[in-house]
Amino acid sequence: MRKLSKKERAELAAKFGGRCGYCGTELGARWCADHMEPVLRQSKLLRSHEADGPAYKIVATGKCFRPENDSLENLMPSCGPCNTHKSALGVEDWRRVLEDSLRILARNYSTYRTALRFGMLTEKASPKVTFYFEVAAAPRAGE
Repeated sequence: MRKLSKKERAELAAKFGGRCGYCGTELGARWCADHMEPVLRQSKLLRSHEADGPAYKIVATGKCFRPENDSLENLMPSCGPCNTHKSALGVEDWRRVLEDSLRILARNYSTYRTALRFGMLTEKASPKVTFYFEVAAAPRAGE
């Protein structure tokens, strides 16, 4: 996969006015160029020879399964937390994961259930995730 030029990176950051295309927060200095539809990087499992480390480690090969997704049109400016949480998911798969978050929180975390019982937070009846890029118009060139 190729590295973005400084100009391409600046244009991508400006795509939504310096905001994450997913959540809308300001990008800041440490933002990511995320593949909306993943490239799925290939990796291999290697036996580690470190005495105090894990027995195996995963190492990137530099190749990917979907090289056609490595295009400027498929890139989204992303804050670090969104990029990390989305990981290698496509946009629609990630949307489904996010929409299931309340059920997972209620199932797995007693602190969350307690906060609900004591009225410290309120859930939406049917959370529908809308990404920032779906509601924010990308500025046109020269604007």
